[in-house]
Amino acid sequence: MDFTAQPKPATALCGVVSADGKIAYPPGVKEITDKITTDEMIKRLKMVVKTFMDMDQDSEDEKQQYLPLALHLASEFFLRNPNKDNLAWVKSYNICFELEDCNEIFIQLFRTLFSVINNSHNKKVQMHMLDLMSSIIMEGDGVTQELLDSILINLIPAHKNLNKQSFDLAKVLLKRTVQTIEACIANFFNQVLVLGRSSVSDLSEHVFDLIQELFAIDPHLLLSVMPQLEFKLKSNDGEERLAVVRLLAKLFGSKDSDLATQNRPLWQCFLGRFNDIHVPVRLESVKFASHCLMNHPDLAKDLTEYLKVRSHDPEEAIRHDVIVTIITAAKRDLALVNDQLLGFVRERTLDKRWRVRKEAMMGLAQLYKKYCLHGEAGKEAAEKVSWIKDKLLHIYYQNSIDDKLLVEKIFAQYLVPHNLETEERMKCLYYLYASLDPNAVKALNEMWKCQNMLRSHVRELLDLHKQPTSEANCSAMFGKLMTIAKNLPDPGKAQDFVKKFNQVLGDDEKLRSQLELLISPTCSCKQADICVREIARKLANPKQPTNPFLEMVKFLLERIAPVHIDSEAISALVKLMNKSIEGTADDEEEGVSPDTAIRSGLELLKVLSFTHPTSFHSAETYESLLQCLRMEDDKVAEAAIQIFRNTGHKIETDLPQIRSTLIPILHQKAKRGTPHQAKQAVHCIHAIFTNKEVQLAQIFEPLSRSLNADVPEQLITPLVSLGHISMLAPDQFASPMKSVVANFIVKDLLMNDRSTGEKNGKLWSPDEEVSPEVLAKVQAIKLLVRWLLGMKNNQSKSANSTLRLLSAMLVSEGDLTEQKRISKSDMSRLRLAAGSAIMKLAQEPCYHEIITPEQFQLCALVINDECYQVRQIFAQKLHKALVKLLLPLEYMAIFALCAKDPVKERRAHARQCLLKNISIRREYIKQNPMATEKLLSLLPEYVVPYMIHLLAHDPDFTRSQDVDQLRDIKECLWFMLEVLMTKNENNSHAFMKKMAENIKLTRDAQSPDESKTNEKLYTVCDVALCVINSKSALCNADSPKDPVLPMKFFTQPEKDFCNDKSYISEETRVLLLTGKPKPAGVLGAVNKPLSATGRKPYVRSTGTETGSNINVNSELNPSTGNRSREQSSEAAETGVSENEENPVRIISVTPVKNIDPVKNKEINSDQATQGNISSDRGKKRTVTAAGAENIQQKTDEKVDESGPPAPSKPRRGRRPKSESQGNATKNDDLNKPINKGRKRAAVGQESPGGLEAGNAKAPKLQDLAKKAAPAERQIDLQR
Repeated sequence: MDFTAQPKPATALCGVVSADGKIAYPPGVKEITDKITTDEMIKRLKMVVKTFMDMDQDSEDEKQQYLPLALHLASEFFLRNPNKDNLAWVKSYNICFELEDCNEIFIQLFRTLFSVINNSHNKKVQMHMLDLMSSIIMEGDGVTQELLDSILINLIPAHKNLNKQSFDLAKVLLKRTVQTIEACIANFFNQVLVLGRSSVSDLSEHVFDLIQELFAIDPHLLLSVMPQLEFKLKSNDGEERLAVVRLLAKLFGSKDSDLATQNRPLWQCFLGRFNDIHVPVRLESVKFASHCLMNHPDLAKDLTEYLKVRSHDPEEAIRHDVIVTIITAAKRDLALVNDQLLGFVRERTLDKRWRVRKEAMMGLAQLYKKYCLHGEAGKEAAEKVSWIKDKLLHIYYQNSIDDKLLVEKIFAQYLVPHNLETEERMKCLYYLYASLDPNAVKALNEMWKCQNMLRSHVRELLDLHKQPTSEANCSAMFGKLMTIAKNLPDPGKAQDFVKKFNQVLGDDEKLRSQLELLISPTCSCKQADICVREIARKLANPKQPTNPFLEMVKFLLERIAPVHIDSEAISALVKLMNKSIEGTADDEEEGVSPDTAIRSGLELLKVLSFTHPTSFHSAETYESLLQCLRMEDDKVAEAAIQIFRNTGHKIETDLPQIRSTLIPILHQKAKRGTPHQAKQAVHCIHAIFTNKEVQLAQIFEPLSRSLNADVPEQLITPLVSLGHISMLAPDQFASPMKSVVANFIVKDLLMNDRSTGEKNGKLWSPDEEVSPEVLAKVQAIKLLVRWLLGMKNNQSKSANSTLRLLSAMLVSEGDLTEQKRISKSDMSRLRLAAGSAIMKLAQEPCYHEIITPEQFQLCALVINDECYQVRQIFAQKLHKALVKLLLPLEYMAIFALCAKDPVKERRAHARQCLLKNISIRREYIKQNPMATEKLLSLLPEYVVPYMIHLLAHDPDFTRSQDVDQLRDIKECLWFMLEVLMTKNENNSHAFMKKMAENIKLTRDAQSPDESKTNEKLYTVCDVALCVINSKSALCNADSPKDPVLPMKFFTQPEKDFCNDKSYISEETRVLLLTGKPKPAGVLGAVNKPLSATGRKPYVRSTGTETGSNINVNSELNPSTGNRSREQSSEAAETGVSENEENPVRIISVTPVKNIDPVKNKEINSDQATQGNISSDRGKKRTVTAAGAENIQQKTDEKVDESGPPAPSKPRRGRRPKSESQGNATKNDDLNKPINKGRKRAAVGQESPGGLEAGNAKAPKLQDLAKKAAPAERQIDLQR
């Protein structure tokens, strides 16, 4: 037997030897040395063990006698002996328990065993070691800290990695002795965690690592430790809480852990750290949630509420990690996350920080591709995330260019992957388009439109490169480069990169040719991919790994490259649609009906016909479209006609067979199709045929001869066709149309009411419930406008007559004949048509010049109409025309009247319209240096004089010193000025102040000699100056230039005229600025995005919130910062209610007193019983103060005999005036003639087309004038 090391003398361990210096052996046992065989050694050891077991435990002499022997057996001499398999010394250590310093022996023993164990030891040896150590632990009086340390040190990660066998030995040892050692472990952690005595052990700094390892070995080892962790979670030290949270995150999140269910108090305490004040603690808690969701789906419910709060955390990193947590779990298995958790990600797509928005959008896109496109978890999972496609496309409505670019990237990579084969790619697009909601469809259409627009900008830039260098060329090129830069991320940096790219284009002809091929209408998707890679290769710099210039160029190329649509793709789409028509497509499997697939497919082709018209030019495609024209679905046929209109320019020369089939179909649609089909058919004929005059004449002549007002349902399509024909070919049809207008449109149709409208009390009805006669009259008004827009001149004075007719329509509230046969809802339609017609004519300069201030004011008041839908649609039409810079600047002043709208949604919409319009005009001036010559019509600040003049002529403004009326004026002024004064660009505050001061030096051009009119004008100026002075300290600076006032509204200032009079008293000034605010707040929802048309009916959350309008889309909700000031607004708007589709609250009227619907003031009953006459623009007041605004009560004239009459109905879209205010003016008004209004005279002698149609109306108008109703507004139509 060969020992590798000699044993240490016993004295080295304990210093106890026999008297002669030798180790004493029991009787009969010979010395145990390295000279004996293994069998002999085992024999002698067994005899030693027997002696030790039989020994008297109370005999100190015997213990001292054999102690050196025991220490000799515990030396490395035996422990490192590779042949100790059955050594019998295990129980020989019992004698050591009797020694005072036995712990030192055991510590040395444990350390030696842990250090020597290795892979060469078999299971039997390891079991002997375990038996030895476990017997020492379990049979001893306790485990000292040093001995415990000798075990626990092997669990520390550093030691664990060095010696896996010692870790396994400690692990099994702890499991075997859990009942005995648990109390010792608890005492150790109590000392360190609770009492803070880190000096008790060298392992104190590793307590959290030890807890984690001990928990993994056996949770019972920590039964008494867990309450200590709960104590540490509530520590005042943030770093300490962070360490505990990290530990518990591992304990709760490990796969097999049931700690959350076994220890609910600790779990709840841990969840509380999601709301910790320390940011790293919250961040760590959120990171834990991902593992927890994946390993313990049953805890998702507990986590949801805490993640909801953290998804709104003020820290960007935490909101970001909430998204990562949810998306990571969802990508593992969609069943792990509930709809509420996905909803948090949905919300964060509108986060204020780009990093968070991007993570949310990309995460949702990945889920859509995985579960919807690839269907990895079945139809149920696909249905669960089917909303993602709509939500992602909705983000295209956001203003940020980064959002738009990311949506485009997501569409190309995740929604419709561009790398798919053409048939598969088009199938994906076909069914995606069919399943999108209307707003997502609009966003996708807008995306293609923007990309096409950018392509055209690049094409124009390349065209400029072909022209000789000149100053004008350089200026045009610079403007084009700035426009392109705005369509790229970080426009500031993009400008420099675009300039550099333009310089490279100028120097590299091959690069230009590649770019020209890329934007060519005939470029295929495969060619586009090659071009993009080739251009990127040429611009790449191998020495520059990160090349921001190249990245920016790639952004540009990705936006303009046709990666989805080419001729092959259009052909594939047409084939898919044909299969849907034949019933052989997979429509039902894809979740859409065949009819929906066909209609959506045609709509998709229609949109693509605008952006990719060249790709449609094939006989196969046009044959399929002809088949669609013959289908019964009106929408399908209409879309097919429009596709022919957009793409059929070469049909006449290249495809004669298609031409001969198409012409009779277009004629039939123009004569007997739907109104939309008729419009498209006329435009199609005009666009694609050379002999269009002959074709249009074949439609015009029979239609003009067959007009019959007695059959109005058959009139609508002919009127549409005739109107568009006269607009498209005025030289040929303007004169024939004049007689049609005079003899039929005005005299026979508009000036007669053949049917009696349904008296249902509604102010608005759905399209299908509108009477055919009224629909015909609306189309007749549109025909008049189209006829005039085609002529573009007023030589025959037909425009004057038309404007007087439209004004009369507005003055009579839509009932032009005043026979009271027309229903209220039909009158609303006609008012809207008349107001829209004036606004349409104003877009043509020759007609804008002849629109009188009175007619402009009548048109403006439509935005305060009593019918909600009239106000809504009119405002949308106004905004649409203004953003395209089609309307004169004065029409932007109309939005100031929206401050009086009782519905906060409409006020918020108007404010957004103003923001958009002002932004567009300022940007246009910056981008177009030549625009400075037209500042009077472009500069937003020039709206101020128009606004002041409009408000001075507001029919509600009757008394220039009435504080309530002045408060109304101030609210309207501030509604506009707040947006204008957001920035003081070019000292604009002083400029606006100067304009108001200059107006006081002029007279009202509308009534220059009427002192009361001028006084009202100057009063409004003073209110404006009061507002400007109070809101800006910069307005007192010198104005950069002297403003020019519009001569149409103001006279030239007189040389000697000085007007330094203040028209509002100091007391009134203080009341306006610091007094009690107007009950109904003007700006209800700041920064609320413009909603799409066809918004859903809004819902008031409480009984008093009659003005609130909460949209279901989170991105459209008003900001919470405005809720406080909206509460007073909503509470005060109980007196103003909207149409039937909007909730209303009826305020009961008591016999004792009336409650003013706006001011909520009590008024005396004798005041309330006075004559109920007030300024109401020629409208009656109804009995109910807060009934449904669009329901005319049958008890209009009835008054409860037991009490005073109810408060009067609010005027169109306006908040009702207080009874006290109204009564204060009534007696004065009754005792004096009207001089504030203008008499409403007959329609001019020269009606449109020369007809004296207005004469039939003159007697009625004159009778009305003689009655002199004190509050009616009467307009002189001859002006």
